[in-house]
Formats: sequence, structure tokens, C-alpha cells
Amino acid sequence: MTATTNKMCQSCGIPLKKDPLGGGSEKDGSRSSTYCGYCYENGEFKFKGTDVKEFQEHSRKMMIEGGHNKFFAWLFSRGLKRLGRWKN
Repeated sequence: MTATTNKMCQSCGIPLKKDPLGGGSEKDGSRSSTYCGYCYENGEFKFKGTDVKEFQEHSRKMMIEGGHNKFFAWLFSRGLKRLGRWKN
């Protein structure tokens, strides 16, 4: 996938243009056009769990800590299962 096809991180859903790191990093140091810097570093996911339900809860908590209201955080986290990382 390329940056033009991915407008949002395929793990957490953050708009890639809002990622202060400019995308996650691959093992060779290049920027990922698929995953954000919050989720992906040195070619590996920072959140090691493989269950979307675990990640939904993790994401919800992180959004609340970041200042989003609880309802919005819950609602947003429900859509994560549609993203590339979690579809399979």
C-alpha cells in the first residue's frame, strides 16, 4: 500500500497527516505509509497483542488519556476491526 491509498493508520485509525512522527518506521529506517509512529517502530508493532478487542480497549484508554471524551473514545474504537491490521 502507498501513502496515497492510506489516509489513516491501518492499526489505530489516526489520520496519517496528523501523525507528528510522519509515519511509523521500517527496519531500514524508512517511513511506513501504512502505520503511524504511535503503532509501528523499527518494523514492529508497539502493541504486541494480536486480538482486536484488546487493542480496542488499549486505544480507548489512550484516547481518554489524550483528552477525548469517553463516549467518543468508545465509539471510535469500535471501528478498529475494519482496518487492515485487524481484518484477518
